[in-house]
Amino acid sequence: MLFPSAAESLITVENAPRIKVRFVAELANGPTTFDADPILDDNGVTVLPDFLCNAGGVTVSYFEQVQNAYNFYWPRDEIINMLDQKMTRAFAEMRQMAQARRVHNRLAAFIVAVQRVAEAVALRGWVK
Repeated sequence: MLFPSAAESLITVENAPRIKVRFVAELANGPTTFDADPILDDNGVTVLPDFLCNAGGVTVSYFEQVQNAYNFYWPRDEIINMLDQKMTRAFAEMRQMAQARRVHNRLAAFIVAVQRVAEAVALRGWVK
């Protein structure tokens, strides 16, 4: 596994062909250039995109906001379980989209995210 976790644009079209790992978990923001994604995918490297890897912290921050708003606090194990469910679902939806559309994980994650936003906007009646 490779965990780029310090800077943007570390994995590029120039060095992507030389990466010999099965998994890249992007802990930094934007460590892989968009053009390098297809190269990694073609070489059988599974990339966990940065905004999916980092979503756990944002999700738990949301849980904290809800708890503080209602002055009702869940046990630690319950928070971990809720986080696990959300992250597992997000990963599964990304993989299903990647396989259905035959695209790399980052593009699949973007497609899922845009679909969610479009659905939310439509449900609120902001667009028809």
